[in-house]
Formats: sequence, C-alpha cells, structure tokens
Amino acid sequence: MPEDGLPGAAEPGLSTCATGVALGATAAWPPEQAASTQQQAAAIDTIRAVLKLAAGRWELAAIPERGGRIASLRLDGTELLDQGIGVDQPTTEGFVDGGAWGWDELVPTVDASQWNGIRLPDHGEAWRVPWKVDSQTDEGCVMSAEGRVLPWRLERRILLGESVRAEYTLANRGDVELPAYWCSHALFRYERDMEVNVGVRLMSFAEGKSGKFFVPAHSLDRAALKWPDGRAVEIAWDAGATPYCGVWICNGDLGGYRQVAVEPATGGGDRPESDEPAPVLAPGQSLRWWLAITPI
Repeated sequence: MPEDGLPGAAEPGLSTCATGVALGATAAWPPEQAASTQQQAAAIDTIRAVLKLAAGRWELAAIPERGGRIASLRLDGTELLDQGIGVDQPTTEGFVDGGAWGWDELVPTVDASQWNGIRLPDHGEAWRVPWKVDSQTDEGCVMSAEGRVLPWRLERRILLGESVRAEYTLANRGDVELPAYWCSHALFRYERDMEVNVGVRLMSFAEGKSGKFFVPAHSLDRAALKWPDGRAVEIAWDAGATPYCGVWICNGDLGGYRQVAVEPATGGGDRPESDEPAPVLAPGQSLRWWLAITPI
C-alpha cells in the first residue's frame, strides 16, 4: 500500500492509461531516448499525482491521470468507498480486470455496446482517459475529460461542504449527433448487515454473490446507505436530467470485491441504444445535472 493510502496508486509494474509507463518502475527505453532519472521520476510523480480536497467532515482524493477516479472519500476520517482487491490496471479492455474500486464516471455507456455502428468499450471511455484539472481550491475543483471513440466532453465540478456536491456538464464537441449517456459509478463499501434503502430496504446479499437491478424510471431521486457502525449517507440526484437508476451489489464475488453502488443515469439499460435511450445532443449542445452525498 502506498503512503497516500490509495490502492495501486504507486504499486510497481502497473501501467497508466495516459502513457503506459509502469508506476514505480524505470522505463526500458533505448539509451539514446532515455530521459534522466530525475525526468523519469517527475513523469511518474505526475502520473501518480493525487488531487486532495478537504472541508468540514469530508476528505476527498482523486487521481486525474487515472480516469479522474475519486479514489478516496472519507467522512469523519472513515473511508466510504470500496478500496478494491489490489488490482489497478487501466489499460485492460474490461473494467473489472482494470480494478473496480473508487468512484468513476461512465460515459458514453456501461455495457460494451454500439452507437450507430461504432463500438463502445466496456464501462465506456471516461475511466480510461486522463482528466485535466481546470481549477482547484482547498474545498473544490473542476476537472474535465474528452472522448476518443466519440467526441464528448465531460466537466465535473466538485465542492465539499455539508455535502459532497458534484455538478456535471456533458457536451458534444463533434459535428454529428451524440448520445448524452452518463452513469454514476461510485462504489461504496458493502458490509454485512448494512442498510441499502432505495424507497424500500433491500435484503442482504448472499456471500459470494453479485447482481444489479433497475428501479422504474422517474421513480427515485435519492437513496440511503447505512453501515453497521451507524454511519449513514443520503445520495440525491437531479432526477429531471438523470431519471434512470440501477443498484449494484457485490458481496465477495468477482475475486472478492465488496461494494454497493446506486447508479443514477441519463439513460436506461446500461447503454445508449436501449428501449430507454439517453437524450441525443446536436453538435455544440450540452446537458447539465448534479449529484450530492450528505451525512444523515
């Protein structure tokens, strides 16, 4: 475990989506192309760079080069996000193979699928591409990323206060129509006997099992998670722009992950081409929405 406490953030031999340089390792370039040791160290430090925010009861850490992933979210010093099983390889084709932990944004799909004949990768592009930090203060930041398969641009503004509030803008920077598909993917710790309330309290998941279900569209705008130690949060979202929602629970499946995610989305069915499609953006058009996490 690296000093900053983030799983895989500095583990040797793990490549990054931005450069493919192994974290904590020396690149085996030919001598005539090799940079100085200091330059290599500086490049690795940039890849590993963790953006940290803190205000009130909250602490947040994100890794811009790692798909903008929010790697840690602490309330009163207690980690709320699943820290995974030691896997962190963002260059893999599958999301789980790359390390399913922390909080990601999924654009423009969840499932590997297609849009107008264009292949969309598993869990989309946003977790695979490096993000840019546009601005930062002690308690907030603005980050953005752009698609490579489809010409989307996602901006995420985070502000810590009484709540963790994230405000999003998804824009079409291309010259053809684009699906405005986004799905939240904040993977919280799942523990035995915790309460997951999505209008009704869900029963505990069996050991070694995982699954996802969808609630009816336009039926939910908030959910609550309560851990056995009494700590609890409400997750609320803009149901006007994100009227669809899925719930994912994994209790020791997929190699040992224990996580729960409440996943509001702009479209249904975990893909842009479904019976409940996301809105379509004309060139230059954008869609805005928000999500907030509040202690209860």
